[in-house]
Amino acid sequence: MPKTVELQERLSEVIRQYGQGSVAETRHLLASMRSPEIADMLESTPHNVRWVLWGLLDEEEENQVLAHLHEDVLAEFLESMNAQRLAAAADELETDDFADLLQQLPNAIADQVLGALDARDRARVESVLSYAEDSAGGLMNTDTVTVRPRHSLEIVLRYLRLRKELPETTDALIVVNSRDEYVGMLPVAKLLTSDPTVTVREVMDTDAEAIDVATPDTDVAHMFSDQDLISAPVIDEKGHLLGRITIDDVVDVIIDDADEAVLARAGLHLEDDTFAPIMKSVRSRALWLTINLMTTFLAATVINLFEETIAKVVALAVLMPIVASMGGIAGTQTLTLVIRGIALGQVGRANLMYLLNREFVVALLNGVMLAVVVAAAAALVFQDPLLGGVIALAMIINLIVAALSGSLLPSILNRLNIDPAIAGGVVLTTVTDVTGFFAFLGLATWAYA
Repeated sequence: MPKTVELQERLSEVIRQYGQGSVAETRHLLASMRSPEIADMLESTPHNVRWVLWGLLDEEEENQVLAHLHEDVLAEFLESMNAQRLAAAADELETDDFADLLQQLPNAIADQVLGALDARDRARVESVLSYAEDSAGGLMNTDTVTVRPRHSLEIVLRYLRLRKELPETTDALIVVNSRDEYVGMLPVAKLLTSDPTVTVREVMDTDAEAIDVATPDTDVAHMFSDQDLISAPVIDEKGHLLGRITIDDVVDVIIDDADEAVLARAGLHLEDDTFAPIMKSVRSRALWLTINLMTTFLAATVINLFEETIAKVVALAVLMPIVASMGGIAGTQTLTLVIRGIALGQVGRANLMYLLNREFVVALLNGVMLAVVVAAAAALVFQDPLLGGVIALAMIINLIVAALSGSLLPSILNRLNIDPAIAGGVVLTTVTDVTGFFAFLGLATWAYA
């Protein structure tokens, strides 16, 4: 059963039980769910139901759920906890997850929580907090298993048995020298299948690449994808081992980036609470609605310049939306393609001009093909071949401008430190609307003068 369908069925059951006051059944349902599923459930319920569900969880369950909540909902629950309660969560959470949790707290409270930790845990958490959240350092976990090159595999196996357990997602042990510098990886598969009398140096993988602690998380995700990694060591600029990144953290990065790309087009954020208070949602969305309103006035001003022409040829008012809409769609196709290419590292200065020429040719060919169809239809319906020629030429012009704008906008907005996924659509719509109306009505004014 798809996750969304299963979630909605469980959600319906919880809301039904909440309405009937059946606490025991609801607690039983929550006990059958994993921590990520409970987090999804909490984020999918209104505030009154959300707090009832939260109250049915024990402390250990709460700690695990905290790691899977998005920022707005997480902040809501963190506000109800004191420093000692938050410090207790450190025992249940991975170091990187606990560090993410602390970053959602005010500095004063975060300092109190750190002060409540023992010296070992505090040092581990502070080491992760010292790096940017969207870097390899922010993703890494300091819980690693290291071995020395000179040791035999038999000694390594004995050491692992004494540990009794390994960190989750351990596919390889990290090999370091006496100065704690990274030198290679010892895959668990090789450890189990090789002659136990040989040394780690003889079977370790020295080609396994370590990740610099300052590497952006998107680059880390590409590295994991390209090399089919399950885990990878993280090092500082001197090559000292700091921790490791595992595939589960990388999957979170990939999913978050994909979700952000979708939500950004509507001016929303990944961390926004779906069931946030009404006024909070009003404030968060008002900015881009206001910007869009201002750009709409600009398009309306262009139309107003040709009021006399529209009054003279009423058919222009009927056909105007076609020109603007076709330009908007063509521009969005190019904009999405370029943003995706930049995100994947496929588009840069070296090939931007080639892409620009390619999109120009594509727009020209599509423009000519569609213009012929629209021109024939307009001429037939309104019995005016001149009108057909005007709209055909206007469409070609707008499609070309749309393609060029869609190609150039992401790079321009990036240089201005503006997210093209958020602002690109608004700017592009303004460009295609203004260009489409101006070209169509301007040509009509000249043709019917």
